[in-house]
Amino acid sequence: MAEKNNQNAETLNAAIKTLEEIVANPSTPKNIKKSLADLVVELKKQEYSVSVRAANAISALDDVTQDPNMPSYVRVTLWQAVSTLERIRE
Repeated sequence: MAEKNNQNAETLNAAIKTLEEIVANPSTPKNIKKSLADLVVELKKQEYSVSVRAANAISALDDVTQDPNMPSYVRVTLWQAVSTLERIRE
């Protein structure tokens, strides 16, 4: 169980790192940066389990990727983050 929790935490951290890289990219539109920065804050909160935070983030990222102003490279990177988060299991 502890090994699974460590693995989930590492996976979550990898997704957070990906999102932080998008936020730090100067060519990412401001509204997307704001949404992703808020999402990173939520992912880092210890209030809920890792799997709940991952599921909430997947839902939020689905909404963010629908933005018509999003550059395609950002969308692809967000899909990679979603794929990473989907590996998290209870």
